[in-house]
Amino acid sequence: MLTHLPLAIGMTSLIAIAVIILLVLILIGLYNALVHKRIRCREAWSQIDVQLKRRYDLIPNLVETVKGYAAHEKQTLEAVIQARTQAIGAGSVKEQAQAENVLTGALRQLFALSESYPDLKANQNFAQLQEELTSTENKISFARQHYNDCSATYNTARETFPGNIVAGMFGFKAQDYFELEDQQARQTPKVSF
Repeated sequence: MLTHLPLAIGMTSLIAIAVIILLVLILIGLYNALVHKRIRCREAWSQIDVQLKRRYDLIPNLVETVKGYAAHEKQTLEAVIQARTQAIGAGSVKEQAQAENVLTGALRQLFALSESYPDLKANQNFAQLQEELTSTENKISFARQHYNDCSATYNTARETFPGNIVAGMFGFKAQDYFELEDQQARQTPKVSF
């Protein structure tokens, strides 16, 4: 009976080692999955950044075109330029979202000017810039949606068990969403006939 004791101890040690190896492999898998999701968030953010850069590049041309027709609308033009500057200098996702909301409002006012100036509205350059900006806005919207989807996937993996343990151990931080703060844009449009 004493001869089986070393065999039992050896078998228990092998099982313990196998369990430890299995737990380490699970830990590595969870860690790598979180890293992969975080990288997808960064990639999605870079797509937003590309479209925002395009938007920022279009705005000075648009402002210059409007200046020729509506020079006395200086306050509106300065508001657009100031909002653009703030948006370019934004740091975090939340700051960027706030700055973009302000810029969108300023651009809305700028486009509203075209209704008061028929010559501006008929200007081919203005119409082309307005179309390019509208197209870019749509691309930004899709990029924001993709970014928020990636952020939701990452945050869910980070906050659910057992990912929350790995996230806590290795300092994975929550990903902010790129949210719309313009209350007017959140409201359902009213249609009447």
